[in-house]
Amino acid sequence: MAKKEEVRGMFNKIAHRYDYLNHFLSLGIDNLWRKKLRRRLGKHNPQSILDVATGTADLAIELARLRPEKIIGVDIAETMLEMGDKKIARKNLQHIITLQQADSEDLPFADNSFDAATISYGVRNFETPLKGLKEIHRVLKPGGVLFILEFGMPKTFPVKQLYSFYFNFILPFWGKVFSGSYESYKYLPESVKTFPYDKAFTDLLDQAGFAQTRATKISQGITFLYEATK
Repeated sequence: MAKKEEVRGMFNKIAHRYDYLNHFLSLGIDNLWRKKLRRRLGKHNPQSILDVATGTADLAIELARLRPEKIIGVDIAETMLEMGDKKIARKNLQHIITLQQADSEDLPFADNSFDAATISYGVRNFETPLKGLKEIHRVLKPGGVLFILEFGMPKTFPVKQLYSFYFNFILPFWGKVFSGSYESYKYLPESVKTFPYDKAFTDLLDQAGFAQTRATKISQGITFLYEATK
């Protein structure tokens, strides 16, 4: 099975408990990370935003606070999008946010369509990350910006050891308890271990054609905020 179909099936399976588990397993810190991205992006005053791998639209909803003209969220997992649509309706944000099913590596948008693009913990799920980043580069306007949140691997003692224990044992256990899917939450640490981060990822952004690439370490390297410009 292709990775994207495997990822699609996995996220459709856990969609009903995804938001609860995200906030529970991160102790709510994931909300602070999204707010940090929103504040950084707000300096660019984007009016059109593409949120790739939007999931249940947590980041898209946070970005609505910037009052852009439109936010389009795309994801391959239709059940995640259904959950996102319900949240958007509850917050009366349908006039700003639209969700649609789409492949991050084959975006259904014209060249130079968006002022900004964002990804929140989804780029490591791309089947071919470089191809997906090139697609995002294509649909951004000249001067458009890309902001990405993604996990890293802490290197300092004792954060490295605690993080490894949590990711490899605690997270899969509670993921199974609350979602019924041990495999889905075992996938998370495995995908983080093999994905490039820090300079290795900014090098990938450079290869995709971006300029002014930057990596900011957050929470001692548990996560990174990446910025780049077309």
